Amino acid sequence: MQRLYPPPGVDGGSEEDLDAVSGLARAYAYPEPAAGPYLRANMVGSLDGAARAEGRSAPLSSAGDMRIFGVLRALADVVLVGAETVRQEGYRPARARPAFTEERAARGQTPAPAVAVLSRRLDLDFDAPLFREPLVPTMVLTGLAAPAAGLAAARAAGAEVVVAGDGTEVDPARAVRELADRGFVRLLHEGGPRVLAGFAAAGVLHELCLTVSPLLVGGDAPRIMNGPAVPGPARFHPVQVLEEEGFLFTRWVRH
Repeated sequence: MQRLYPPPGVDGGSEEDLDAVSGLARAYAYPEPAAGPYLRANMVGSLDGAARAEGRSAPLSSAGDMRIFGVLRALADVVLVGAETVRQEGYRPARARPAFTEERAARGQTPAPAVAVLSRRLDLDFDAPLFREPLVPTMVLTGLAAPAAGLAAARAAGAEVVVAGDGTEVDPARAVRELADRGFVRLLHEGGPRVLAGFAAAGVLHELCLTVSPLLVGGDAPRIMNGPAVPGPARFHPVQVLEEEGFLFTRWVRH
């Protein structure tokens, strides 16, 4: 993996560093010390803007993309993901990564990031490993008017229910506050497109890590954000571009 921007050496990094987990961890480090909740999103898209191929994001990914995916999770306190993505991608609990054990302990983090599923209807498989076998209890973020049966099923499965909205919808700003109140300030959003668009529109997205896949998909696949318009539109500026096998790994921070 090589650095295209900033040029190698400008920020103290080197091309060789990026082939090691420690180098990627430095390249994607959260702002420290944490002055408040910081929300970054990690998404992959094709050259023509598709967020999925054959109904999933995996066909757009690569070995380098998956290495970065693992590092971003290892740095985060919590992973936010929409219920539809959980179902489509077959989400499992986040795992502990030995290379990050000491650093996470020193920062007061749990051994692995918690997973927080955003759901209006709570139509989730609460017998799945995501709820029955997590290293850190999975959370369910929902609204005050969520179905009572779903709430009961979530709690019976050992999930922590977090109310982050007055109706059935989750309020993005409130979700971030609720997680921060529980000590989760390094937040990682993994979509899907509708849910992520809502967080961007609410103005709570600080950073986008976007993998640009060298593939054309066509069809009617969703973009990485398919939802409410972002006021402004919001301006982000590039802070990093890495490359491997034609895939571009970019970081954009809100201006």
